[in-house]
Amino acid sequence: MKDIKLAYQEKFKQEFYGRNLFRTQDEEFLDAPKEECGIFGLYSDNEVDTFSLSQFGLFALQHRGQEACGVSVASKGKILTVKDEGLVLDVFKTIPNPESLIGNAVIGHTRYTTAGDKKTYNFQPFFAKNEYDQIILSIAHNGNLTNAGELKAELEAEGVVFKATSDSEVILRLIQKNLDLGLRGAIKATMERIEGAYSVVGLTRNKFFAFRDFNGIRPLVLGAIDEKTFVCASETCALDAVGAQYVRDILPGEIVYTSDTEEGLRSFLVKNDCERKICAFEYIYFARPDTTLEGINVHEIREKSGEKIWEQAPVQADLVIGVPDSGVPAAIGFSKASGIPFRPALIKNRYIARSFIVPSQDMRERVVNLKLNPIISEIKGKSVVIIDDSIVRGTTSKRLVKILRDSGAKEIHFRSVSPPIIAPCFLGIDTPKKDDLIAANMTIEELKDYLGVDSLEFLSVPNLAKILGSENHCFGCFTEKYPVAKPKESELFN
Repeated sequence: MKDIKLAYQEKFKQEFYGRNLFRTQDEEFLDAPKEECGIFGLYSDNEVDTFSLSQFGLFALQHRGQEACGVSVASKGKILTVKDEGLVLDVFKTIPNPESLIGNAVIGHTRYTTAGDKKTYNFQPFFAKNEYDQIILSIAHNGNLTNAGELKAELEAEGVVFKATSDSEVILRLIQKNLDLGLRGAIKATMERIEGAYSVVGLTRNKFFAFRDFNGIRPLVLGAIDEKTFVCASETCALDAVGAQYVRDILPGEIVYTSDTEEGLRSFLVKNDCERKICAFEYIYFARPDTTLEGINVHEIREKSGEKIWEQAPVQADLVIGVPDSGVPAAIGFSKASGIPFRPALIKNRYIARSFIVPSQDMRERVVNLKLNPIISEIKGKSVVIIDDSIVRGTTSKRLVKILRDSGAKEIHFRSVSPPIIAPCFLGIDTPKKDDLIAANMTIEELKDYLGVDSLEFLSVPNLAKILGSENHCFGCFTEKYPVAKPKESELFN
């Protein structure tokens, strides 16, 4: 069991981390909570290889967004920005002169759309220019603002021109507008106006900064390569990728920044009474398993979720299967608690990245078996427990059950290690509308019949809180109770 766990964690240092690899191209869009972007920032007192370090850091965060990526580098008093559509390594391969991206500071972003459309002008980092057409400010943002539409209208009435349709540009323009207050003052003034979820890294021509919303909903961690080189990123796996040691998480309501007058990285708390409410789905689904957030290792939480759902809903079976990749740790935990053998009975083709682009539905169905193929001899005639991270629309889960039935499974017991998802998220995760969330529209018994399984159980919200160690998390998609006020539909920035 220990060898399986270590092998699982190690492979993502070299290999692209995928979540539910059963999803076809259509289902990746429809039947999953979508990634909510990854951000990376590095500052050094000395010139470093910002080209390579940002590439390594963003590659480690590739699972958080595959639509586009970009970087802004500060060097010798200038900022250069490069961004394009595609995966991190593909974008970096197209950069013609890597030496131009060498400097003492860099920020980067790997993108999945949560607000605004998917046009190239919405790719990050965003930047602002002065009257001489020089970039003076650049930011990368993970999250969603709930009052972006209102603030955009206010700024436009003052004559501010917007280049994109993303809520992230509102943050940029507010900081730019308030720069006469000094960098820290401009960020503070911005944080006092914006609402929702945001983790941000940014640059001016000679300074670096990062800040996080008052509830700490989206993650942001701080690390150090040496005493003069600091890193901020969405997850600690990005720190590992650049050889940085984890220092701590950026606090809710905190600004970290460099100063003209003092050495190193400074810290300022905009509010002292902030509550930690990091998104629980980071631990269940989004974060890479070798990441640590708020001092909690993601793989350990997922393994504990498997143990806990065995306690909550035990069942007799011959083997346990985890849906690669995100369901595997929970399957390991379920096996450990129950004594039922864990078997990697779904074999992944390591040479497939995303889905093939194929025109017909029949051919799209066949893509699943190119990605993952069952070992029939392990499944035929057996009672199987299948562990997945969540059920969203249910189409992927239904297909998975069919594959196991076609492989000769005698019984299929389905366990989801997230509670039923009954509400959409407006804080940086792109979930379907409530009408499309199957657990919001069916009873457990109805859903069991729809999937065609012998039993079905979801981890309860109280048990999820127990394994996380507290209720200081956002459970909004499970409870419809959010740490910030839910916006009206007309206020959403689309």
